[in-house]
Amino acid sequence: MPIQQPSNQIKLTNVSIVRLKKGGKRFEIACYKNKVQEWRNGVETSLDDVLQISNVFMNVSKGEVAKSNDLQKAFGTSTVDDVVKEILKKGEVQVAEKERDHDLASLRKEIATIVAEKCVDPATQRPYPVGMIEKAMAEAGVSVKAGKNAKSQVAETLRLIQGHSTLPIQRARMRVRVVLPATEGERLQEQLRALAETVEKEDKGESWETVMLIEPSQIRTINELLQKECKGKGRVETLTFAATADNN
Repeated sequence: MPIQQPSNQIKLTNVSIVRLKKGGKRFEIACYKNKVQEWRNGVETSLDDVLQISNVFMNVSKGEVAKSNDLQKAFGTSTVDDVVKEILKKGEVQVAEKERDHDLASLRKEIATIVAEKCVDPATQRPYPVGMIEKAMAEAGVSVKAGKNAKSQVAETLRLIQGHSTLPIQRARMRVRVVLPATEGERLQEQLRALAETVEKEDKGESWETVMLIEPSQIRTINELLQKECKGKGRVETLTFAATADNN
């Protein structure tokens, strides 16, 4: 007969504790790392794959299980799965200080990497190394937010670097190709040129075609112009999402 490990000797290995204070009491659940965010994002739907232990605790590390009447008073139900779902939805993930520091450092590096991929030195139109972006982030006082992903923090990070650091930086331009029937090209070429920072190539024949560098935000304006004026006869293609200008 196997020996049961006492419930007050829970070994916290690869665990994320999610805590929710409700009805004047603290409730906790023990989950697998990374599974909490997957549940919240809808990637994971099985509680069995999220929970290390299928129970609700007052204190996970002490193995102190919540009583049914405490669950009923706080949540209006003593059904464990229903309580677990609410804790997963509304609870706060507890992270050790060392782990939090590591996660923030990784997130900061990821943000700097995305900025380096999307931005350039205005003078040379060349990208900066990630290390230089990290130094500029520190100089600008960029504070990384643990609850948000890297991509959602890039715009604010760039704004702070531009306004509060000595590093000259701008968003890299998109290289796009616009193709129109010749008559439409003749009619709209001035409007399209006005939306471009640089026109790199322009061909006129049976169709009118141009390759140009634009601010990323202008792609929507170009699409709207073509839809309105060309009724589906023109198209815009993205050639490079983060282009560097030819300085030859």
